[in-house]
Amino acid sequence: MNPFLSRRSWLQSTSLGSIALAGMLQQSASADRAPEESPLSELAPHFPPRVKRVIHLFMNGGPSQMDTFDRKPELDRLDGKPLPDSVKKQLQPTQRKRAGNLFGSPFKFKRYGECGLEVSELFPNVAEHADDLCVIRSMQGEIANHTPGLLLTNCGHSTLPRPSLGSWLLYGLGNESDELPGFVVLCPRGLPTAQSRNWTSAFMPGVYQGTHIDSESTGKQIVPNLTRRDVRAGSQRAQVALAQFLNQRHAAQRAEDERLESRIHTMELAFRMQRAGTDAFDLSQEPAHIRQLYGDSIQGRNLLYARRLAERGVRYIQCYHGAGQPWDNHGSIVRNITRLAKESDQPIAALLTDLKQRGMLDETLVIWGGEMGRTPTVQQVKDPTKVGRDHHIDGYTVWMAGGGVRGGMTYGATDELAMAVTENKVTMPDFHATVLHQLGFDHKHLTYRYSGRDFRLTDVHGRVIDEILA
Repeated sequence: MNPFLSRRSWLQSTSLGSIALAGMLQQSASADRAPEESPLSELAPHFPPRVKRVIHLFMNGGPSQMDTFDRKPELDRLDGKPLPDSVKKQLQPTQRKRAGNLFGSPFKFKRYGECGLEVSELFPNVAEHADDLCVIRSMQGEIANHTPGLLLTNCGHSTLPRPSLGSWLLYGLGNESDELPGFVVLCPRGLPTAQSRNWTSAFMPGVYQGTHIDSESTGKQIVPNLTRRDVRAGSQRAQVALAQFLNQRHAAQRAEDERLESRIHTMELAFRMQRAGTDAFDLSQEPAHIRQLYGDSIQGRNLLYARRLAERGVRYIQCYHGAGQPWDNHGSIVRNITRLAKESDQPIAALLTDLKQRGMLDETLVIWGGEMGRTPTVQQVKDPTKVGRDHHIDGYTVWMAGGGVRGGMTYGATDELAMAVTENKVTMPDFHATVLHQLGFDHKHLTYRYSGRDFRLTDVHGRVIDEILA
């Protein structure tokens, strides 16, 4: 017996088996993708999309909502006073024990744009785009810790391994570019908690996984080992062709080995990226005024890379900020959030300006936010000059811009102390359903069959937030 005979090959060798195999293949394939097609071939979504791509600006660690985009005058008035007993008794025991006195925002707010959106002095440049922003102030999480929060935000489930949002988009739409990955993660200065699980394809084929790039480098070789100097292009093409020929022969004997299929696609993509990748990350091609717009900083370069990838067909670009020094400000929040906002304010505003002047903002959905927010109370620390805020999932803020969302508006609200949602609660399945809708998908019907079950990003939950759509 052939030791490499696969289950698929055995089934094909019998008449009843071939019928059963055809049925299983039909079940496991996407409704719109034939089994013989490339897993990255382009597909049409369920209905005409409002956007072509997503740029997700991920503020790792959880930015403080009441210090940025959700002003709380009553909280400021009660600064330094104990948390009311009526509120404290609603907290979990561990939260009750850690909750200190109320801590009003030390930052001033101002109204911007025709809409009059109130924005903190921490984001003066982003505030100039107030009429483009749709600020959601009523997000709710599930578990007040970083790894579950990151996994919920990126993959739709706080504990179990699930394909990430970018992987779902690649699976549903295919890859627009033949020379670049369709899902890129720009993450300078280390990895966030949960690490590569944040951009995993989980039980989907590996070709749908995000391509992680440490974008801190300032040189052209931002992607390590992208080009080779020890071999001529023609010789390398021959080497790749031979390796792929052997891989294809191996794949013919192990037809259900998705890891091998992914390796074949990855090797071919890597070869094509040698030209397109060096071009996309070569910022010297940008005019001086554009580089000046973004600023000569890690975040400035990171977001300029994002725009260059977006215009080259990358569907989902995630830009992390704070992976090494996060927005997780348990202590010294005034100093730390001021630094973090200063690092990100100019580049984010530059991205919105740049996309708009290129006519790309209407077809790009820009998302800003983290995996949670912060408490309105002081994190108890020994040194009163180094106060911070604890984790908070019962009402935090994210915003969206471009991509068919209504600019110049706020949606949802928390109470006067920013403790809980009082109006239009938004769960992560709701948020994901809305993002998928803007890309042309009914989240209930974008499914992947695995282990006898049809999985979806939103599981059995989620509704499209129609009120924020233009």
